[in-house]
Amino acid sequence: MEIATVPTAPISGQKPGTSGLRKKTRVFMQAHFLENYVQAIFDGIGGVQGRTLVLGGDGRYFNDRAAQVILRMMAANGAAKAIVGQGAILSTPAASHLIRLRGTDGGLILSASHNPGGEDEDFGLKYNTPNGGPAPEGVTDKIFEATTTITEYRIAVAQDVDLSTPGTRRLGEMEVEVVDPVADYAALMERLFDFEAIRALFAGGFTMRFDAMHAVTGPYAKEILENRLGAAPGTVVNATPLPDFGGGHPDPNPTWAKELFDLLMSADGPDFGAASDGDGDRNMVLGRGAYVSPSDSLAVLTAQATAAPGYREGLKGVARSMPTSAAVDRVAEALGLPCYETPTGWKFFGNLLDAGRATLCGEESFGTGSDHVREKDGLWAVLLWLNVLAARRTSVKALLEEHWRTYGRNYYSRHDYEAVETERANALYDGLRAALPSLPGRQAAGLTVESADEFAYDDPVDGSRSEGQGLRIGFEGGSRVVFRLSGTGTSGATLRVYLEAYETDPARLGRDPAEALADIARAADEIAGIRQHTGREAPDVVT
Repeated sequence: MEIATVPTAPISGQKPGTSGLRKKTRVFMQAHFLENYVQAIFDGIGGVQGRTLVLGGDGRYFNDRAAQVILRMMAANGAAKAIVGQGAILSTPAASHLIRLRGTDGGLILSASHNPGGEDEDFGLKYNTPNGGPAPEGVTDKIFEATTTITEYRIAVAQDVDLSTPGTRRLGEMEVEVVDPVADYAALMERLFDFEAIRALFAGGFTMRFDAMHAVTGPYAKEILENRLGAAPGTVVNATPLPDFGGGHPDPNPTWAKELFDLLMSADGPDFGAASDGDGDRNMVLGRGAYVSPSDSLAVLTAQATAAPGYREGLKGVARSMPTSAAVDRVAEALGLPCYETPTGWKFFGNLLDAGRATLCGEESFGTGSDHVREKDGLWAVLLWLNVLAARRTSVKALLEEHWRTYGRNYYSRHDYEAVETERANALYDGLRAALPSLPGRQAAGLTVESADEFAYDDPVDGSRSEGQGLRIGFEGGSRVVFRLSGTGTSGATLRVYLEAYETDPARLGRDPAEALADIARAADEIAGIRQHTGREAPDVVT
């Protein structure tokens, strides 16, 4: 096998974010861009000589071509083996499971998660470590450093590897094993959940709609929900993964999965609804007439998890990202469980999971998961909900209302201002940060600021400290607002504003969240000058 050593130079803009490197697809398709970054990953992790890596992605545009480039570069850099999903397809949680199941040296995942796909949309690549989770900051810092000093990359001169059917091939000295992307993951789900009880639920007339959003979970959901659990044919819609996700935005929330949301809010909707995102790690859960916020989903699942065989012995602890509501904190306190508050980014849960300190984890951005893998897992969350409903024989709406009566309700909403001009977004954020010391005692929209700070996290496992993780403003009475600039977009900046208020009065538990949070939203704008800085009269997405 001929190996080419290609001279190159550093390319700006290759600093990975909270979950790898995301750029416009055409940027990744530019000469040397993908190759530079792949070589930097290899160099940043100490090389891949003799190592085994998992490879797969969500099937978005350029997924297939990028996979072939990576395989040739793995071979040229001396890797011993690549384990690849058939067609270069693997959901992110399935890739994490495969890394752990096979004991590999990590994996490369081709995805921009919930971002749109297509030649004019987004693409991404991230390295997951041998524990199956996203690379921590110490590793991504080394990868970024390698992007700034790169002078050459190595790539095999070879034909494409046939990834169309399972089996073993060779690329020079490297073995390429193509695997069914669904089989191992589905087997794991069967071990975690009571499939017999869920089958009985469907056999008893329970109805469901799962929107795969033309993304990677389509084949997984069809196999598990319809083939193994007996849900009616057609339960899974938009099940065929497409390079552009059918022209849609594969983000499972009430805005981008509006058709599903409207169906479940109708009087004749199915009993249960769910959706997952581009790479399968996010989820939205609905019942007839009931929307389950991600924060409430984590809290309810924590309270009810022992209904599933995989969690029958109880939980070791729970963890949530700082912007996620404190709903799960109240459940953890009642159950006597440790509860950890981390920065946004699933990688921050990895140490807690590996150390056995947490079993369930969740983020407000439609991500929930457990210690079965080291990524959030959309279909897993849906199956745990189904297991709980099968055990409790109640509706989603009734279960939510019971939960609020028991623990109180954390009214919660996230307002996203997308693609804000970077200078404008930074001006808002930097100005608010500078004002934090002067905010306590200030009045805004009839509320009094009680506390204001910038969140920093000290990892209880390895002692590392992560600063600059979001601006928090607490009001008297327990409500709060959090501001963050998101690192998951590819153009401009996304300002995320998180609103939260806690309510225990039984007569006030059924309010519309927008009404319950209206004063906090006004206070947030008054304090930060959101409209003034962004030029927007309203957020682009409300979840």
